Amino acid sequence: MPSQFLYIIDILGTIAFAVSGAFLAMEKKLDPFGVLVLSFVTAIGGGTLRDMLIGNLPVGWLTNPTATIVIFSSAVVTMFFGRYLKHLTTTLFIFDALGLGLFTIVGIKLGLQKQFSTGICIALGTITGCFGGVVRDVLLNNIPLLFRKEIYALACIAGGLFYFLLREMNVNSDTATILSILATSAIRILAFRFKISLPSFYNK
Repeated sequence: MPSQFLYIIDILGTIAFAVSGAFLAMEKKLDPFGVLVLSFVTAIGGGTLRDMLIGNLPVGWLTNPTATIVIFSSAVVTMFFGRYLKHLTTTLFIFDALGLGLFTIVGIKLGLQKQFSTGICIALGTITGCFGGVVRDVLLNNIPLLFRKEIYALACIAGGLFYFLLREMNVNSDTATILSILATSAIRILAFRFKISLPSFYNK
């Protein structure tokens, strides 16, 4: 896949997670600085950990001023216009699901560039997609979605496996990428919609 296409996916994922972080911060009634901080950590958290793990230093957002501009702009736009969407409870969820799909494939692609195994590539995709949300939730004193019974990391893993399956079937790289992003996001959305979750080992 051309690097330009990967760059576009990275930007779209950054926008999606920046907006989701800003929305959640606004739901918690944080001040504008708090909204910006939550937007940044949600958008860059997963990519930062991934880059540190694979030795891609300095981490991506430090050498890419576009990412900072995109996050700041997304947060500001959300603060100004988000109040018009405050009654649409699915808005935050949709942006989070889209970011999950987009960032998962970014992590997988970077793993492939490093010639890592399939399992490691999927792990990097899962980290890229999930860790920003973990940091966001911790800062807001919430139990991260990743550690609850909701289908979250599992959606990244399933989407990653689907991508490698499409590669084995010799599906066009761009097509496989887009289908995998949609699959990851769809699994997250459908699991939430139909209340599909991992089994609980605790008595209610």
